[in-house]
Amino acid sequence: VQLVESGGGLVKAGGSLRLSCTASGFFFSIYDMSWYRQAAGKERELVASIDSRGLTTNYADSAKGRFTISRDNDRNIVYLKMDNLEPEDSAVYYCRTDIRFTTYWGPGTQVTVSS
Repeated sequence: VQLVESGGGLVKAGGSLRLSCTASGFFFSIYDMSWYRQAAGKERELVASIDSRGLTTNYADSAKGRFTISRDNDRNIVYLKMDNLEPEDSAVYYCRTDIRFTTYWGPGTQVTVSS
């Protein structure tokens, strides 16, 4: 199982980014996926999740109305579109999936939002 995030970077407050997580090594289309983030000195927290078919999504309160999670099961990619970014969104963003009671993480991608 491999998860690789990309798309992070430095953006000004109010700007947008789209993160991608490319998955391999497992049957992507039957597993739920999620995005987490961890800011410096803080615990890792759930940002958004999506079910295997992309029909059901859930968001942290901080992400509602600004972030959109989606997936492309043909390309084995899950996305996180982030709009109206705030400095408080600065963190390392991780992709996660759980397969047979084992949790898999990607290495993360850094998002930095300047004020």
